[in-house]
Amino acid sequence: MPVIKPTCLRDIKLRANLGDVVSRAVTLKKAGGARLKGLCPFHNEKTPSFHVDPDKGFYHCFGCGKSGDAITFVRETEQLTFTEAVEALGKRFGIPIEYEEGSGGPSAEQRSLRQELFALHDAAAEHYHQVFKGAGATGDWMRTYWAERRKFSPELAEEFKVGAAGPADEGLAALLLRKKFSEDALRQCGLFFIYEDALLTPGAMKPRFRGRLMIPIRDHQGRVCAFTARQTDLTPQDDTAREAKYVNSPETPIFTKGNLLFNLDRARTAVGEGKPFVLVEGQLDAMRCWSVGLKTAVAPQGTSITEGQLALLRRYHAQAECFFDSDSAGQKAALRFLPLALKAGVEARFLTATGEGKLDPDLLFAGCDEQRAAEVYRGLRRDSAMAFACRAVLPDIVGASAEAKARAAQAVFEIVVAAESAMTRAALVAEAASHLRLPPAAVAGDFQAFLARAGRQAALRAAGTEPPNPRPAAGSAGAAAITPEHNLLFILLHAENLGPRLAAAFPHEWIDTGHTAGALLNRFLAEFEHAEWPGRGHLDGLLETDAERALVAAIVFEAPQFDDAEKVVAEGLRLLRDRVLKPRLREIELALASGHEETDQPARTLTDEYLQIQRQLRAPIGLPPAA
Repeated sequence: MPVIKPTCLRDIKLRANLGDVVSRAVTLKKAGGARLKGLCPFHNEKTPSFHVDPDKGFYHCFGCGKSGDAITFVRETEQLTFTEAVEALGKRFGIPIEYEEGSGGPSAEQRSLRQELFALHDAAAEHYHQVFKGAGATGDWMRTYWAERRKFSPELAEEFKVGAAGPADEGLAALLLRKKFSEDALRQCGLFFIYEDALLTPGAMKPRFRGRLMIPIRDHQGRVCAFTARQTDLTPQDDTAREAKYVNSPETPIFTKGNLLFNLDRARTAVGEGKPFVLVEGQLDAMRCWSVGLKTAVAPQGTSITEGQLALLRRYHAQAECFFDSDSAGQKAALRFLPLALKAGVEARFLTATGEGKLDPDLLFAGCDEQRAAEVYRGLRRDSAMAFACRAVLPDIVGASAEAKARAAQAVFEIVVAAESAMTRAALVAEAASHLRLPPAAVAGDFQAFLARAGRQAALRAAGTEPPNPRPAAGSAGAAAITPEHNLLFILLHAENLGPRLAAAFPHEWIDTGHTAGALLNRFLAEFEHAEWPGRGHLDGLLETDAERALVAAIVFEAPQFDDAEKVVAEGLRLLRDRVLKPRLREIELALASGHEETDQPARTLTDEYLQIQRQLRAPIGLPPAA
């Protein structure tokens, strides 16, 4: 495997701005000084606890503990190897990657399957797009279909790289074979049907998509990872999925449909104050919205919205408008969406057409210019989550009986309970009472009874399955107090100039290396002792575990509160000394008092050791003078 030169790694960390790297996946805001913060990409949260310090080159989440530098972030968010992450950063920031002599640079065979699949999908997208634009029968028919039947512009097709798959093999297999993609990539890309033991030839690779309009699906970073294929009159009768209006790529190592939202790569840059995400049902709906200036539209991949998709959405903006079709299927999808949105902390509103008009984004905006589309969009009715839910579970609220309203309230409770905040639940219940025309106090009481029943049922389900009073795991919050090693490590990382003097200030045997701070302190002091300290920004080679990386990042992000670092060091050294020497002092006292020794040492030797320890404990301790 190729080995990247250490000098190149240092160059990457210095020149690849961490704020720019992270902002591809996280919306960041100023957090004081040079620091930035946002919602953590590694766990679901509602309050930002993910902090980025571009100057120091570190990020740290105070919620889940994840931390690292630019390379670590790219590795973990894009699921790349270390070498791939460095190469990706080099490409983005125009930094040439240098490899150790003799290790060899990456070849096609050495690329990871994921990276190769992205490259393969780029090639396939370009192939389909050229077929769409080409002078052949397939291209001519598809361009007419696109413009006259779908009423989309050529410019939109160019922007989204819309393509076409001919009713027969249009040469995609031959193209990918010529580009020397690996057998693994060709078998796992999802674009072909291939018998398990077949030799890979164009004839053995039957295209999955034939006679269909091809729309590339991109991940939130804009990389083509799959396709959705729209049925047309060119779709052949022997296509096994002939009756399916839309067919998506199957799931592959780079495509999990429940984790992606169509057009999120573009929409996430357009959301902001007064510009919520607009959630539509299909890819063409999202493209229609985009074409008329509604740039925040996103769509699930032909399935109901998932928790993973909402968590991804919430990472960029907390508000979404649900713009589903007004037919029965669309309304059911909207109702399923609501509790998931509450759980994810997404503030949802629901768009409904006024009068008898049908709510279908594709039909609603077809033929509109941006000004007219904006008027139509503004004219839609916007219902709050509870207004929509109450009307969905009880359409005829005015004529409903008290019993029907009570049943409707119970159905609404099933939705409200998904919200994690007690205050949010209370506000939603009060709003539901108003929409159902019920006394607020009675509805609130019924909701508390509902929660009590749910709690009892949960307790019965869990009876006997949870250990009583579980003890905190080692290393968890609250499991251990801050140690002298932790305080000295803090000084070492915030006052690196004191490192050589600290390394010479005390016997390193005093350090307890049985916990993370102690192990790091011992390792770092050894680097200072041998004049090999790489600097705080280049500690990757010294950090061995995730716990060590998390601790270093947490310390780096914590602002120093001391006025005199040397005084803090002196106190830390005193605590270390007391912890080691005072127990030995008590052992000697007990041995002398007992009149006999449990060791081979005579009383005189023990007395001399006792006096020596006392002198050590009384002596001042601190850093040696600077050279």
